[in-house]
Amino acid sequence: MTELNNENVLQLLKDAFGDAVSQSEEQFGMLSVEIPADRNTEIIGWLKDHEEIKMGFLTDVCAVHYPELKGRELAVVYHLHSWTRNFRMRIKCFISAEKPEIATLTSLYNAANWMERETFDFYGVQFTGHPDLRRILNMD
Repeated sequence: MTELNNENVLQLLKDAFGDAVSQSEEQFGMLSVEIPADRNTEIIGWLKDHEEIKMGFLTDVCAVHYPELKGRELAVVYHLHSWTRNFRMRIKCFISAEKPEIATLTSLYNAANWMERETFDFYGVQFTGHPDLRRILNMD
């Protein structure tokens, strides 16, 4: 097994998905990459199932509002953790406020259920394919 660090994981991602990994940076030592919203389940599923990376834990799903970024006003942010390799990373997918849709990760991580519901409740993000997408904290 090779050493698992930001540089190696980024290279594995670029080798597998090329230009789909469009932006990357290290913030406080954590790798952060941007991927297309329409490929979130494919790429995150690959990270989860990869024999060396093994991103088996979804730590968080949230959204960030960037009103100045026309057509990319919302970023859905995933924090992933590999328990077995002690490695963490962040994935960002930008979506339009006019059509705030992205595929659910509930088929990959059971924990996505509540976190996606919370993100839907606060930001209006529609997680397509979610088994029970309804408000979790706020009233209708």
